[in-house]
Amino acid sequence: MSGAVTPAPSLLLTGAEVASVRRDVRIADGLVAMIGDLAVLPGEQVIPMGGAALLPGLHDHHIHLLALAAANRSIPLGPPDVRDAGKLADALRAALTALPPGQWLRGVGYHDSVAGPLDRWSLDALVGDRPARVQHRSGALWILSSAAVRIAGLHSARVEGIERGADDEPTGRVWRLDEWLRERVPPEPLDLAAVGRALLQRGVTGVTDATPVTGPEPLRFLAEAIRRGDLPQRVVVTGAAGLSPDAVPELERGPVKVLLPDHEPPDLDALLAAVRAARTAGRAVAIHCVTAVAAALAVAAVEEVGPHPGDRIEHGAVLPIALATRLAELGVTVVTNPGFVAERGDRYRLEVDGADVPDLWRCRSLLEAGVLVGAGTDAPFGKADPWAAIAAAIDRRTADGHVLGPGERLDPQRALDLFLTPLEQPGGQPRAIEVGVPADLCLLAVPLAEALADPEGAEVVAGVVGGVLDRRA
Repeated sequence: MSGAVTPAPSLLLTGAEVASVRRDVRIADGLVAMIGDLAVLPGEQVIPMGGAALLPGLHDHHIHLLALAAANRSIPLGPPDVRDAGKLADALRAALTALPPGQWLRGVGYHDSVAGPLDRWSLDALVGDRPARVQHRSGALWILSSAAVRIAGLHSARVEGIERGADDEPTGRVWRLDEWLRERVPPEPLDLAAVGRALLQRGVTGVTDATPVTGPEPLRFLAEAIRRGDLPQRVVVTGAAGLSPDAVPELERGPVKVLLPDHEPPDLDALLAAVRAARTAGRAVAIHCVTAVAAALAVAAVEEVGPHPGDRIEHGAVLPIALATRLAELGVTVVTNPGFVAERGDRYRLEVDGADVPDLWRCRSLLEAGVLVGAGTDAPFGKADPWAAIAAAIDRRTADGHVLGPGERLDPQRALDLFLTPLEQPGGQPRAIEVGVPADLCLLAVPLAEALADPEGAEVVAGVVGGVLDRRA
């Protein structure tokens, strides 16, 4: 017939392990079309699985895509790469040698355990008159050298978040001003295609970008990367309450990101105002909580204003178990980051108040209390590898081999399930491979039981995104 469009050939995965049963799976028109003992169709692309596991694509429910792309072009300046002042000086010296004259130096992952709290003067002692900025591991703080302070105009700027000393001089420490800084420092060339490839290599087909952007430009950058195919993943974004729903219509919006400070007591009135603003916009909230006080205030604010489907607590780094019943009753999901047990657990053992240690990165106790739980990596502030986070949720071991919160361990399947829930319901039922569902899939090299026996070593051989086989994995 004139003008008819020839349909794309279907894809047949033969001998795949699906829910512990060896089956053939046909993909057509972006969906799982048939499951069973299937004959090959003319022109059909066939992928022999040989009993290896076929899973729904993993969903990272808390990630920062632009920051991850920027971190890929930055120098790691914190544990485990850099652990002391000598190694810090070595890393910066090597970076300065490699950079062209005048180019900004960008470091990430710094922690005070390396060489104490940094300010512009201690950074100047290491980089001289080079414009440099170093991000703290928390993601909440940038430290600028004196040259960078001059270029960014910190002396004349009167903006909350610019730290000043007793003499009113800027210390170079800038809190929660990423977007403000972005307009005043040279832009970083960001390779989101490399981010998309790396995520697919670990089986990730969907992400929630949890960056609290207030303007549309960062989201437009993401949308353009998706249109180009650089990011094959399905992307949900958060953003601030004031961000217009029409700003970037191509991107699916999730809850409003609400930041509670890590370095000072949260303001309950400001939190209530933020939750009410989200409700006025008809949206849920995703409240950043890394302290027990922040978690308690977040629960109080949702109780006061009233819950909304999709409300979330992000991180829940220190979450008193007394809050679990209230979270369950309110239907608030906790999006946790179990990977930090492995990545930061030894530092927690030294620095966290003993009374708070049992409350660190709760998982099993929340589930047993009826709390909805999903997981993310928080990359680049954590390792961008859900499989490493799954391993940490299973064994709760720190890098030095200590067990942190043994009662919070999950069985392997339940740990995997934290990354299989829908993007719009991170604490919901894990997705399954069924006829009619979107064909966003993760192809492993071995059966699932073998992969879960060593999650960090799990080999992803390919991904299927929207029904299209992508061997970038």
